[in-house]
Amino acid sequence: MIDLAVHGVHKYYGSNHIIKGVTFEVNSGEKVGLLGKNGAGKTTLFKMITGSERIDEGNIAIAADKKVEVLAQIPAFTEFETVEEILRSSFTEITELHDLMQQLVGDSDPKVLARYGKLMEEYDRLGGYEVDSRIDKICNGMNISASMRNSSFKLLSGGEKTRVNLARILLRNCDILLLDEPTNHLDLDTIKWLEGFIRKFSGTVMMISHDRVFLDNVISRVIEIEHGKAVFYGGNFTVYAREKQMKMELQAEQYDRQQKEIKRIEDRAAWFVQNNRFTTKHHAILSRLDHMEKIEKPTTSRKITEDFSSGGYSAKEVLRLERVTKRFGTKTLIEDLTLNIIRNDRIALIGPNGVGKTTLLKIIMGDEPVDSGFVALSSNIKIAYMSQIVVFKDDNATVLETARDAIGLLDGPTRNILARFAFTGEDVLKRVKSLSGGEKSRLNLCILMQSEANLLILDEPTNHLDIASREWIENAVAQWDVTMLFISHDRYFLNQFASKIWSMKDGAVTEFDGGFEAYTAATELKEQVAMVKPEKKKKYVKPKPQVEQKICYETLIGETEAQIATVEQAIETHLANAEYDQMDGLYQEKYQLEEQLERLYSEWESEG
Repeated sequence: MIDLAVHGVHKYYGSNHIIKGVTFEVNSGEKVGLLGKNGAGKTTLFKMITGSERIDEGNIAIAADKKVEVLAQIPAFTEFETVEEILRSSFTEITELHDLMQQLVGDSDPKVLARYGKLMEEYDRLGGYEVDSRIDKICNGMNISASMRNSSFKLLSGGEKTRVNLARILLRNCDILLLDEPTNHLDLDTIKWLEGFIRKFSGTVMMISHDRVFLDNVISRVIEIEHGKAVFYGGNFTVYAREKQMKMELQAEQYDRQQKEIKRIEDRAAWFVQNNRFTTKHHAILSRLDHMEKIEKPTTSRKITEDFSSGGYSAKEVLRLERVTKRFGTKTLIEDLTLNIIRNDRIALIGPNGVGKTTLLKIIMGDEPVDSGFVALSSNIKIAYMSQIVVFKDDNATVLETARDAIGLLDGPTRNILARFAFTGEDVLKRVKSLSGGEKSRLNLCILMQSEANLLILDEPTNHLDIASREWIENAVAQWDVTMLFISHDRYFLNQFASKIWSMKDGAVTEFDGGFEAYTAATELKEQVAMVKPEKKKKYVKPKPQVEQKICYETLIGETEAQIATVEQAIETHLANAEYDQMDGLYQEKYQLEEQLERLYSEWESEG
């Protein structure tokens, strides 16, 4: 069944034709990645699907009775709303029904009782008695603590607000989920939980994401918006990347062959002109060129073509933290921390959001004082720092002016350096404020790589960047021979660069000597071992017959069904006596028993 059909859709912003006749269908239950460079029109397409953006041409159809929810910008909540209130706003219809039921409590009029009974049936059908458990389940997965749930939404950080908004969307009963960069601001554990949620979600999901590992783990098809048109690929991100590369190589070969053929035809036509032989054959040759379907030259991003050395020799021990403690008020963020960084280390600093990772980087760079302990940096170490939000001194300056002033060279040499970072021709005259996030990161990296630094510190360097920009940054960093310390939730980046892991939690850092994949495997194994409880030694007891040892599921199921029948009888009795105050507890008990019954049936079936 088709959940979403987009047919011949066009979108203009002034003279900019951003979406050019896009057509595709998404079937029920599909998990589809919507990819493309930043500015390609992906978010605009989402807005047109939800009706918040006008369609200039074409049409979009959503299957009847299918409810769509979109994760995009954070809504403007009122100043005093708590996180708990915002999460419960996902159940507006259920809340309204509950309020109506409460208004009828205590009235024994038969008509009122009949109305209450109908409201109660609808409340049960909508899942009213499951609301609390659903909220708890989502909050546990999204790392939304009890204290955060009681906090005012306006006091949360940007990342926390994103998490709460995503939880609010996931709590709503919908058939089609549109997710725009759902992993931004999420830590690694939350991203893994979200992957599991999406895989189990029975509805349809379309997502815009630049997280390559996330896409690999959840999608089965790719729709790429390229030059305003839709291009289709089967499989996850890895399959898409491979097929696209093969497609580009084939297109490059076809383009080269066609260019040679065009030149051959043009040379033949020129021979006729030179010899004044304007015959029917000459016109046929020119007509052949006119009617030839031209193959577009495939565009590839320019890469760095030379190595960049560090700022010279550094001591074996680059940096040492000795018994460092950092507090904010009564909260201890880092306690008695001792660590060191060795030359050529590439260390990934990971941990839940809010644990103090950025604070630790600031302490290392000398931008944040410590309460006790000290940081010792080798005398010949020069730090280059790249934050996730790139800011330049003068946004009105051009790319050339910004690089020239930072590097301290004349225009000519600066242009040569910028060219190696894909800033050529008119690009160097662009104002910094007009650059995309990827272009700003590229310019910042260009400047840093001329600074002769030998310790590179990165704070979420790939956040908010599209895939092409991420690959460019990775290519540049791979060629820079420096010691690295970086924060990242991008597992692709972590797998590529980390040779050592610092895992931060509860004020402490656990060091793992190995890459991110090895760390993940070791952590999962440790968790599995922890779940296996050691058996206590028992005295030998003669085993009973096998029939007596087996769990009698038929008996347990019968007992549970009898309990449900008893609760249902109690519900009817209290309803007849207008004892409404007892109803919520009875329905909660019924819901728990029904869950238990379903679990017993599943276990019985698995026993064979």
